[in-house]
Amino acid sequence: MNASKPPGEAHNQPELSVSELSQSLKRTVESNFDRVRVRGEISGFKRAASGHMYMALKDDNAVLDAVCWRGVAGKLSIVPEDGLEVIVTGKLTTYPSRSRYQIVVDGMEMAGEGALLKLLEDRKRALAAEGLFAAEGKQKLPWLPEVIGVVTSPTGAVIRDILHRLADRFPRRVLVWPVIVQGDGSAEKIAAAIEGFNRLTPGGDTPRPELLIVARGGGSVEDLWSFNEEVVVRAAAASDIPLISAVGHETDITLIDYAADKRAPTPTAAAEIAVPVRADLQVSILDLARRLFAALARSTEERRVRLDGLARGLRDPRDMLQAHQQKLDDVGERLNRALVVGVDRRRANLGLVSAGLKRSIIARRIDQGVEQLQRAENSLRRDLNRVVSDNQTRLGSLGKLLHSYSYEGVLARGFAAIRSNGNVVTQAGGLVAGQDLDIQFHDGHVAAVTEGGAAKPARSPARKAKPRATLDDDPQGSLL
Repeated sequence: MNASKPPGEAHNQPELSVSELSQSLKRTVESNFDRVRVRGEISGFKRAASGHMYMALKDDNAVLDAVCWRGVAGKLSIVPEDGLEVIVTGKLTTYPSRSRYQIVVDGMEMAGEGALLKLLEDRKRALAAEGLFAAEGKQKLPWLPEVIGVVTSPTGAVIRDILHRLADRFPRRVLVWPVIVQGDGSAEKIAAAIEGFNRLTPGGDTPRPELLIVARGGGSVEDLWSFNEEVVVRAAAASDIPLISAVGHETDITLIDYAADKRAPTPTAAAEIAVPVRADLQVSILDLARRLFAALARSTEERRVRLDGLARGLRDPRDMLQAHQQKLDDVGERLNRALVVGVDRRRANLGLVSAGLKRSIIARRIDQGVEQLQRAENSLRRDLNRVVSDNQTRLGSLGKLLHSYSYEGVLARGFAAIRSNGNVVTQAGGLVAGQDLDIQFHDGHVAAVTEGGAAKPARSPARKAKPRATLDDDPQGSLL
């Protein structure tokens, strides 16, 4: 070691700035520790708005700052959190602004099974507090689903075991959603498969399963960790389709087992839970049919024996029928007589009612006829008096006219009418001597006899009495 020199004395060691020293240290650290694996417990974890993650790794004696850039943070297999013991892979570097060194993380894994189990227990308590494992949220499995959806690896022995077991018990249609069941991104793919089955439309081109099976073979805690991830547990709990979890062997427990509607110890057991045995159902049906027929036969025989016993305690039905038949005949005869008497009585009553009704109707009709006749008579009298009056007036006029044109009017003017044997003589040439004549004047008749063709009076003229006029005599007389 060189002794310090007094002030003012010249030095041959070059001077370095703080930045130069920091960069030199940075190069030295990065060149000597460019790839390291560090084990420690996470402390002070935080995620910046930029997406970068900052934390510290500590053990009992030291603390190491750590940073994980945004591009790497999304690819980590686990989500960092305080208290988690992990093994990180990366390179050491310095942060000159703070004179601190840190590890830049590019990989992270759980540090042993104990740490995983602690994380698993903490996550289980948190999810249980949300009610994702509650028994009242479990759905009842369908008794015999038509379509079964299986979420598993398409290349493993699991799917073959499930299909083989279903074919042995009760063949059903199976839809397989292939996924990777461990490693980076496996949890997201498993959750997407569960959600994808639930999004299928009933009655669509792709049938919607009535039951889901999420299955995987056995493995270590690390191998089965994808089924402990929160995204898978939430997808299983939210499934509208009843879900059976069949992950690992019987002793393997994952968080999806608590969220599923039913847990199967193995994938083969899941197939056994999903469907019944068809042969057992057929045997049960045949046995039930035999029991049903036997019960029917036994019940029929018991009722027949009981009926025979009851029949022995009953009277002969023919005796009972004959007594009732005799009573029926008696009642029938009485009914016939009662009908005849009743009909006669009602006929007599009807006759009385009808007679009274007819008399009242006839009397009413007679009264109506009398009234109509009286009205007709009055109308006829009025019309007859009018006609008679009109005819009398007309007859009077015609009588006067006829009288003015009659022969009596001519006789009154000095003429005479000569008749022979009741016939009017109109020519003298037709008379002979000694022929009796009747000469009528306006005031009487004179008899005469013709002589030599000339007429002479036979006796003195006598005045003929004028007959009394009556109401029925024609005032005009007769020309004949």
